[in-house]
Amino acid sequence: MERISFFDAAEANKRNSLILIAVMFFIFMGATAALSYIFDLGFCGPVVGFFGLLIYTTVAYFQGDSIILALSGAKEAKKEEYPFLYNVVEGLALASNVPMPRIYVMNDQSPNAFATGRDPKHSAIAVTTGLLSIMKREELEGVIAHEMSHITNYDIRFSMIAVVFVGAIALLGEFAWRAMFFGGGGGGRRDRNGGGIILIVIALIFVILAPVFAQMVRLAISRQREYLADASGVRMTRYPEGLAGALEKIKAASIPTQSANDTTASLFFSNPFPQKLGFLGSTHPPIDDRIKRLRSM
Repeated sequence: MERISFFDAAEANKRNSLILIAVMFFIFMGATAALSYIFDLGFCGPVVGFFGLLIYTTVAYFQGDSIILALSGAKEAKKEEYPFLYNVVEGLALASNVPMPRIYVMNDQSPNAFATGRDPKHSAIAVTTGLLSIMKREELEGVIAHEMSHITNYDIRFSMIAVVFVGAIALLGEFAWRAMFFGGGGGGRRDRNGGGIILIVIALIFVILAPVFAQMVRLAISRQREYLADASGVRMTRYPEGLAGALEKIKAASIPTQSANDTTASLFFSNPFPQKLGFLGSTHPPIDDRIKRLRSM
């Protein structure tokens, strides 16, 4: 197996975050320009879209983790209520010399977890009650080490940016779809232009497909990030069997994660919709492949 440069991984993810911002920005502005053409808004649409995106991105960067935790129904875990979980997270943070992340719990019977935040100093780990109920200590340590690796590798910044941008672009697509069906579009200028209707259809198709383009950008990197987090987590615990055992239990449970949705699915430790095939499932590598790689270390 190819040796992974763990120190270069964090820098690569910082660069990937910048590339992601640039690509998502152009997709968003392209969708805004298409909407402006559809509804005959001129330059007003892109200008409003740009400043709206600027404000939205700033809020998302500093508050994105809080938004994601709220969407997932995560509640901050008190040390007195979850001493076992708190002890595991604290121990791994000290052993890895990383800041202690905030700890959250989701009331969900599906065994799963995720990490979020913008950097190691502003990070959080959320786990489900289902995960806590079935994992032995070494298995829980494997899952937490995996999520902590997402923090140290700056995957959390990439994932948070991806989630908020995909969400914004999806809203544009939904707005265009509803407006065209219930509002009938607009624009007297295009009625006087025989080719206008063709351009409107092209613009509408682009706006509706823009969320798919945004997802493809995210998927280009996310699967390898999961493999890297598995390897980095084992580097923390020095015990591949713990993480492999956790994945086996999650596969056997095969319970959809109610705390997840299509936007946040890629954040989770394992595919939150194990019965759902196709595009969304490709955000995660196959569990069997992850187990095989872990047991070959």
